Amino acid sequence: MFKLFPFKILSYLFLNILLLSFNTPGYSCQSQPDGSSIFQKKTFRAEEVIRGERLFYGLVYFDDKSINCAGCHNTGFSDSLNWNPDAVEISKKYISKSADDLSKVLLSPSGQKIKMAHKNFKLSPEDIAMIKAFMDKLPGIGLKQNKPVLTNRILFILASLLFLFSTIDLVITKKLRRRWISIVILLFSVVYITNTLVVEAIAIGHSPGYEPDQPVKFSHAVHAGQNTTDCIYCHSYAPYSKTAGIPAENICMNCHLLVRNGKRSGVFEITKVISAYENKKPIEWIKVHNLPDHVFFSHAQHVGAGEIACRECHGPVEKMGRIRLTGDLTMGWCINCHRSRNINFSNNRFYTEYAGLADKIRNRETDSINVKMIGGTECMKCHY
Repeated sequence: MFKLFPFKILSYLFLNILLLSFNTPGYSCQSQPDGSSIFQKKTFRAEEVIRGERLFYGLVYFDDKSINCAGCHNTGFSDSLNWNPDAVEISKKYISKSADDLSKVLLSPSGQKIKMAHKNFKLSPEDIAMIKAFMDKLPGIGLKQNKPVLTNRILFILASLLFLFSTIDLVITKKLRRRWISIVILLFSVVYITNTLVVEAIAIGHSPGYEPDQPVKFSHAVHAGQNTTDCIYCHSYAPYSKTAGIPAENICMNCHLLVRNGKRSGVFEITKVISAYENKKPIEWIKVHNLPDHVFFSHAQHVGAGEIACRECHGPVEKMGRIRLTGDLTMGWCINCHRSRNINFSNNRFYTEYAGLADKIRNRETDSINVKMIGGTECMKCHY
């Protein structure tokens, strides 16, 4: 997909106007005789909230050095995986907490990763209070959405107008003396419109490269790659059930009872898993590999009986920080696999039902049996 011209300036102005429209409850800071500070609730003026926003984006400098929170914590959707929690996630976590709690995390963090990131932070209590006031607005605003692509739509509308113009001229007005011009325009517009409709129709429900953000930044590259965790340990239903199954939090806790700090994500993401487990609230993972409702697919048939490795359909997940769709998942993709994939008849109890084909293997009448030979290309195998 194409990307539009970035509207960062307009988004920034819109956010400022939104913030100027109302005052914000927050915290003020009072210094104590011993040099410490305490935060008290107050209502921030819109200008102070904007000051907090400028601090968050690194537009205010301290000792000729910028502290840019947004440099690590996304304020908009990103195509690449950012191990740091986004700004909205942090704001949701601290919206019910005080600026003093935020101050401890910013200036005296306990996690190793956040200590390294925040080691040079120099923020006054007043600055932290204003940053907190700005962050309290982020959950209501949310992450900035990517602008929709209009280029193809504009070209389609233009082609439709040219088609209409050339048709009217050929049939009704007949103003163009050289009628071949209208015929050429008509042919080109028909070809473009038809091609666009066919391509877009095929693309319905088909999203190659689909890679959504998950509620927890779980890395298969860390778990399946570096730690060599077997797929079946987490997706234990795959050899026996239609679905592979999403592991419950108690599976995660087998390791994370001890492992509480990640090298990339720190404690923030692991805390989500622990919190879900302790509160008995399942994590709402986003499904990546989706098939239409009229398609039947069984992991038991492919993983259990067919002995197909997970990476055959899901790609090299042990190298993926965030799961993405690598297979085509179209009917043609499945059919081509069924036509070419050979079956292990020798040590597989499932295929003893195909006695005739097993005899051909034993009598050396054929050296291989593929999925097509056992009905793998019949419509009713997947659609019934």
